[in-house]
Amino acid sequence: MRKITAYSILLVISLMISPALKAQQKTVTLDYYFNNEYRKNKAGEQERYHYTWEDTKSSGFSIWGDIFKKNGAGLKSLENEPTPDNLKGTNIYIIVDPDTKKETADPHYIESQHIKAIVDWVKQGGVLVLMANDSANAELPHLNVLAAKFGIHFNDDLYKHVIGSQFEMGAINIPANDPVFKTAQKVYLKDIATLQLSAPAKPLLIDDAHVIVGTARYGKGRVVAVGDPWLYNEYTNGRLPAAMGFDNDKAADDLSKWLLDQVPVKGN
Repeated sequence: MRKITAYSILLVISLMISPALKAQQKTVTLDYYFNNEYRKNKAGEQERYHYTWEDTKSSGFSIWGDIFKKNGAGLKSLENEPTPDNLKGTNIYIIVDPDTKKETADPHYIESQHIKAIVDWVKQGGVLVLMANDSANAELPHLNVLAAKFGIHFNDDLYKHVIGSQFEMGAINIPANDPVFKTAQKVYLKDIATLQLSAPAKPLLIDDAHVIVGTARYGKGRVVAVGDPWLYNEYTNGRLPAAMGFDNDKAADDLSKWLLDQVPVKGN
């Protein structure tokens, strides 16, 4: 009888705790509206791919998604445009590589109504991550209108251009005691759109006077920007030569933890 009673008590406690833990879980939402690419699979059917949680090939973000989950976050995707209602319940919103007409026949551009919704959401405590690409592969003009609200501009350049498999051309060393990348020491990015910053934005990672990663506090929230989607599977799955010492997988873990830490505690 004691065992049954003890078990019952534990069950009741677990049922009480479970919703509380779920309520505390932070949600990371990946944009599928501005990045909306499809390809034919082996069955000849159209499937979404390229910087998505579900894409387990080199083009996807499945590894980064698993890292977020390992650190206690829940994952979502947003196939519709960002509106106040659609952003409810999201703590971290990631926009990656907005489409050009080369990538999608009818690309969704970042328009004024989207910018207002996103800016208001950040002001209320949202953490926005902007991951661009070089101008040949990402729609920078509209993205820059959004980024400008936070003092950030993606330059039309091609920093760390890598030729073939000369991976060392894309090497960036992380300074000792970096507050964000606490375990990564050397990372790989290529063909980067560097950043030009003005208040309130500040650099998070600089290489040879070029701003690689920038951030801005805005209201209760924060914005982080980088000109390369450098944490996708191709560069976190062990493909990079081990002898070169790249730590993109560690950097993905470092950045995930730091982003989750930027989410304001409720009530603050």
